Amino acid sequence: MVRAVRLDTDRSIAVGDVELREPGPDEVVVDLVRAGVNPLDGYVVAGRVAPDAPLPRTLGVEGSGTLDGRPVVVHGAGLGITRDGAWSPRQVVPRDAVVPLPPGFDLEQAAALGVVGATAYRVVRTLGQVKPDDRVLVLAAAGGVGSLAVSLAKAVGATVVGQVGSAGKRDFVVGRGADDVLVGGPEDVADGVRALAPTVVLDGLAGGFAPLCVSALAPLGRIVVYGTTAGPQVSLNLQELYRKGCRILGYGGTRATPAEMRDAVEKAAEILRDDRIEVPIAQVLPLGEAARALQLLADRAVTGKVLLDTTA
Repeated sequence: MVRAVRLDTDRSIAVGDVELREPGPDEVVVDLVRAGVNPLDGYVVAGRVAPDAPLPRTLGVEGSGTLDGRPVVVHGAGLGITRDGAWSPRQVVPRDAVVPLPPGFDLEQAAALGVVGATAYRVVRTLGQVKPDDRVLVLAAAGGVGSLAVSLAKAVGATVVGQVGSAGKRDFVVGRGADDVLVGGPEDVADGVRALAPTVVLDGLAGGFAPLCVSALAPLGRIVVYGTTAGPQVSLNLQELYRKGCRILGYGGTRATPAEMRDAVEKAAEILRDDRIEVPIAQVLPLGEAARALQLLADRAVTGKVLLDTTA
């Protein structure tokens, strides 16, 4: 029996004991130490993602721990979405969901690689194709993905400007490497965004920011959308988009193949190690405070990544 954060048939969540089943073919048992908390977990709880998946089940789309004594990340293959996830000290997972890491890799940093690390790497390097001469606008730059995206884009040599919702987050984003920080909603930051004329926008917000970014984007620029926290429904002037030869690219991690996800996690881990970049960890909470962790994300009350200590 292991303790786990379970999503019940009424979509309530609670910590309880659950029997760990025997692994099947192409499955392994991983000892988990930390687990990431992500907006995706909240969408799963609300039924916005995989509403017909079996219940009850253990939540948690990513985690870190050990397999045969070696540090690993677990993520993908439906973990926490269509099958039992990582919010537990031990879990049966498909081999495809396990990414080995170099010996000694920090397990708190590792717990953020499945979602934050892979997403930031792919939106900055794969889709955004950020280069040293780019001017990059990172929306929601104090969030888990946004803050790491700032560091990754700066490591390339680009000019990086972050956007945050409140002045209290400004110093945090500067500390991640941003050249400047714009504070407030679309109307508050409009002049600064237009003055920047970004060549790349990394957008985890959408809503009212989307038309502003299309209007301000430099010719041949690109917008990478990986979230819609400010609202999914937007109104755009497509003339401004096509006349400048710009592109809007969407990133959805749940559509990534196991090979794509493994590659992104491995490359994010290499960059963190080689460039001495860290995923900023906001809080580490015990399993029993999983609901509070989800609320912190929903309220945008933290800067950086929230983790669960699966052993507590």
